[in-house]
Amino acid sequence: MRVGRTHSIALLGLTGVAVEIEADISSALPSFTLIGLPDAALSQSKERVRAAIGNSGCDFPSQKITVNLSPAALPKQGSAFDLAIAIAILTATGEVPAESLVGVVHVGELSLDGRLRPVNGILPSVVAAQRAGFTVAVVPTANVDEASLVPGIRVVGVASLREAAIWHGADVESTPVEAIPRITMESAPEPSGDLADVIGNVDAVEAMLVAAAGGHHVFLLGPPGAGKTMLAARLPGLLPDLEAEAALDVGSVRSLAGLPVGEQLSLRPPFEAPHHTASAAALVGGGSAVIRPGAAARASGGVLFLDEAPEFKPSVLDALRQPLESGVITIHRASAVASYPGRFQLVLAANPCPCGQYGAPDSECTCPPQARRRYVGRLSGPLLDRIDIQFRVARITAAHLAAAADQPRMTTADARARVAVARSRAADRLQGTPWRLNGQVPGTWLRSTGMRLPQSVTASLDRALERGGLTMRGYDRVLRLAWSVADLDGAERPDASHVGQALYLRRAIAT
Repeated sequence: MRVGRTHSIALLGLTGVAVEIEADISSALPSFTLIGLPDAALSQSKERVRAAIGNSGCDFPSQKITVNLSPAALPKQGSAFDLAIAIAILTATGEVPAESLVGVVHVGELSLDGRLRPVNGILPSVVAAQRAGFTVAVVPTANVDEASLVPGIRVVGVASLREAAIWHGADVESTPVEAIPRITMESAPEPSGDLADVIGNVDAVEAMLVAAAGGHHVFLLGPPGAGKTMLAARLPGLLPDLEAEAALDVGSVRSLAGLPVGEQLSLRPPFEAPHHTASAAALVGGGSAVIRPGAAARASGGVLFLDEAPEFKPSVLDALRQPLESGVITIHRASAVASYPGRFQLVLAANPCPCGQYGAPDSECTCPPQARRRYVGRLSGPLLDRIDIQFRVARITAAHLAAAADQPRMTTADARARVAVARSRAADRLQGTPWRLNGQVPGTWLRSTGMRLPQSVTASLDRALERGGLTMRGYDRVLRLAWSVADLDGAERPDASHVGQALYLRRAIAT
């Protein structure tokens, strides 16, 4: 009996688990058995491996072959195990020396002629391999740039199974082949434009600054043409660059989704704007056989913008309630549970009624009152209660346009500098806690002895709670906003004016 062993990586969400590939060759009737909970794509690897080994100048054994994927209870998905299975078989036949496999992980799909096809999810796979203690990752040539973004592990790119076997020391004649290129999905264009393009709506611009400073979620209500989409598209530009770990998570999610990652990790916050016909699986992620990340996971570290929010299905919108609270997207299936990062800033935009003209000056709304209530009512109360800033955006008039022509407007660069200073103040205050932004701080901590604001400062807030104008969750979110307003203002602690401004940002729609 001969046994060959090597390793690959199984992904569940962004979590990678090292999988040991064991190939046993025994004297029995020729057969090829693959065990260890493979899915349909992985089960079909038997024919790909058989043809690839034969077309790579190696002999496929005409004996009983049993390949085990361990741990056996972990579901395995996809075709990225092909290379590891083939190397394990070649090790069992003695063509590849076993000592060359120590500390090496193999990821890649085989074509029938022995060439390696690039796979999605190579970045989180190599991250998992590095954290599991592997020192070398053998990947398809087209995945080398992406895999090389992970520090602390050597990346070896091979174009074919023959090249991989030769690299391990197999006595096989070298035959150059053309590497199979990677075909990626086209990513959405990055939002462009400067904050200075926004004319008028000074209060709305200030609301977006507060949102950027504290990582708060935003709901913008206003008629068509008021500038809601323009404001939302400029929010990513107000955010500072991502930290290295967050950029790696963003790149890993893009890799899993089949989107281009680039030769360097992007440090700019992502921006996702799914169409209102998106399903719950498209928004938060899902799938039956393979669990894939949705728009919310791809927006982690950046902005998720839902334009025409009432046009989304209510069940789709309510699927965001859990990630808004926890910052993690968890998808449960019968066979597995996958988790993705979900620390995004949500921006909802909506018209006040189906025709969009309700409340706009010199415009006539044709919607009956019941239709207006039903339209905005598609946004559930529990969802809106999780939105810190709820602001009404007014349509710009000719008077606003004339007044703005002679006034200097804040640029994106200036606004980002203000946000960076405010976030620095919050980070210093939150040092030693699990949080870095005001939007992440729980209300119990803000109401603790050391952080509690005097009753004279919170008087207006206490009255709103007493009269039922705010829930307890809303009370805590106004406190968060007050600290963000104070950070932007350069104050040590919020005063009554900061709390009043925060309450206005929270309840501007109702006023």
